[in-house]
Parts: sequence; structure tokens; C-alpha cells
Amino acid sequence: MATLLHIDSSLLPGEMSASRTVTNAFRTAWQEQHPDGTVIYRDLAADPVPHITAAAHLAGFADPATHSPEQAEAFAARVRLIEELEQADAVLIGAPMYNYTIPSTLKAWLDNVVLFGRTGGENPSAKGTPVTVVASRGGSYAPGTPREPFEYVQNYLAALLGEALALDVDFIVPELTMAPQNPAMAELVPLYEASRDRALQEAAGKAKALAERLAA
Repeated sequence: MATLLHIDSSLLPGEMSASRTVTNAFRTAWQEQHPDGTVIYRDLAADPVPHITAAAHLAGFADPATHSPEQAEAFAARVRLIEELEQADAVLIGAPMYNYTIPSTLKAWLDNVVLFGRTGGENPSAKGTPVTVVASRGGSYAPGTPREPFEYVQNYLAALLGEALALDVDFIVPELTMAPQNPAMAELVPLYEASRDRALQEAAGKAKALAERLAA
């Protein structure tokens, strides 16, 4: 049975969130292909993981036999998150853009699962695992747009997930998500709707294709 690790980080609930709407479409299509599969779900807004501490960080570079009780407890929490990543056949991440970058809750999860000598380094333990990132954003940061230089979500996640952890990273990018709420963006609503519809179609299509690929 296939296992999907699904992570949401939007502070908005349900359909109020563009990234959650698209990750839900992906997950639904995935489960249609894997009705007996497993989904490990983490809602980092509702149930955030702790920001990494000195004890958790330093424990990652020390022999477990030398861990203090504080280090052992903190490192065990990191290992649980790491094992979820390692055991997943595919990963789905909702990563909305907040102030040009990812939510701090998602950064906290990443800081916990990136461990040199295990998930990172010469032989990354989850190497090649397909990761689909729904990188929603209120405006447009596409190549050629005025705000392109401020696009720190895809660039960052491609570097960390793709380079540091050697995962197989793919992006779905719903844009202009603030258009329905911001009167100054009213003329962009049709472009937002087109971007939303395209993202939903991509989510369903990519989930089905990925499920079929993993089953082959």
C-alpha cells in the first residue's frame, strides 16, 4: 500500500485557503487511485511542530549514547518527523507565500527533518521521493513580472528539498489569490480564476499520474 505524507501550513482553514483547496484536490485524486493506501496528515497551523531548539540541533551531531535527557527527548521528536518523511512513497506540501517566503510553521518542520548524515549529506535517506509543492501566492511572481526578484518560496524549496534532501520536487502555483479580496486587484479576478482552475486540474492530473507511476 502506498503512503502519502500530506502537510498543510496555511493559516486559513478549508476553502478559505488557496493552497489547502489545491492540496485537497491532489489528495482526493491520490486516494481514488490508492483507496487502501495510507495518508499521514500534518496540519502545521492547527498542530505546529516545535521550532528546533539547541538541544534538538546539537543532538543530531552527537552519539545518542551521550545525549542528555533533554537532548534525547528533543531528538526523539525529530526522528518521528524524519521517519514519516522516509517512509512516505510521496509527499504533498501546501506552501503559501507569506511576506515573500514560507510560513514559519513549515520552516520549523523543515528544520526538524533536515539532518546532515541522514536526510542530508552524501546518501540522503529519502532520496528520489516525489514531492509536490502547492506554492500559492497573493500576487504574481512569475518570470518576467516586476516581483520576480522577490520569489523566495519556489527558489528556497527547490534548493532545500531538491538539492539538500535530493527529493524529486514538482510545483503547482496558484497565483493572484488576493484578487477576490483586494479591490485594487479587481481587474485581475479572471486571471486568478484561470490560475485556480489550472492548479486544480494540475493537482488532479499530477496525483493520478504519480499514483500510476508508483504502481508500475
